[in-house]
Amino acid sequence: MTVSLKFDFGIGSAPASPYIQVLPNTIYNKDAGYGFESTLRISSRNREEADRLRGAFCIPLEAAFIVDLPNGCYTITATIGDAIAPTSTTLKYGVGRIVLHKAVTSAGQYAVHSFTVKVTDGRLRLAFSGVAPRINALQIDEAKQATTIYLAGDSTVTDQDTFPYAGWGQMLPLYFKTDVAIDNHAMSGRSSRSFINEGRLAAIMEQIKPGDYLWIQFGHNDEKPDEDRATEPFGSFKEMLAVYVEESRARGAKPVLITPMHRRKFDEQGRIIDTHGDYLLGMKQLAAELDVPLIDLAAKSKDLYERLGDEPSKALFMWAYPGEFIHFPDGAQDDTHFQELGGIQIAGLVAEGVRELALSPLLLYLKGL
Repeated sequence: MTVSLKFDFGIGSAPASPYIQVLPNTIYNKDAGYGFESTLRISSRNREEADRLRGAFCIPLEAAFIVDLPNGCYTITATIGDAIAPTSTTLKYGVGRIVLHKAVTSAGQYAVHSFTVKVTDGRLRLAFSGVAPRINALQIDEAKQATTIYLAGDSTVTDQDTFPYAGWGQMLPLYFKTDVAIDNHAMSGRSSRSFINEGRLAAIMEQIKPGDYLWIQFGHNDEKPDEDRATEPFGSFKEMLAVYVEESRARGAKPVLITPMHRRKFDEQGRIIDTHGDYLLGMKQLAAELDVPLIDLAAKSKDLYERLGDEPSKALFMWAYPGEFIHFPDGAQDDTHFQELGGIQIAGLVAEGVRELALSPLLLYLKGL
């Protein structure tokens, strides 16, 4: 049976079937299988428009809406707008994967946004934020033919769960239309070796299907000296990466290698100092030997940082004043990891690489950002 759910948000008369009305006090419960995680900061208006799906809405201030779903891919269509007021809505799913970033509508304007997600734990969690967020309607449809991009990598890619930390994989959904889902398996502290030894590649291989993609970015932790993670640039690093390539191809999936972005480290002339060295060359060698598409994120990030300059580029990274972010009361000075702005821009560079390589069919699903 194909899953299809339709939710109509806001006060007023009940919507026509098959829409399910969601009120500002509709709290999640297992029996219903849907509802807001908390209703403390949710309100509602009905502008009495002829079309109830537009006239009525909820205002979800830092709120999350939950729907129980069987594991799989789903296309989500969200209607957002207000007959008399401008709106600005940010929308994330799962662990902070962003699909809308400060999406605005003017008074009387309505926007319909569609995106595809992969549900892996039996539950879809949509988190709303923004200065004037709205949700008028949601439609959830099973997307059996969706292409999934699986991500294997480290902390610069992973879904960070402490704001404003962000991996670029977390921001990647922002750049794709429907029918492409992101499944981020990247994990902090992992190298190409430890990711395999911990069974993380095997977990991807259990799910990946013909036509899907496996994107692979390692190097930061392969450089570490400990036995569990260390690899040699032209030896074991290439051997480990070859396993990712061969395993994905054996299942009809398409591997893509991504060189690790540079750390924010400038010399006196304002140029980026390369801390990855031969690991970049090793990955490029393997890409040529096995005929694997390669996105040179190292080169792209170098260009970005140098274009911004030493001080302005701090805005991309986890540099914070004491008291600026609640989870970092003493501030932070981190030249490796990103905050959301940096994650968004690095993900944009990766999307740019997809366009340059003309990766099919992904090229067709890139947004024109």
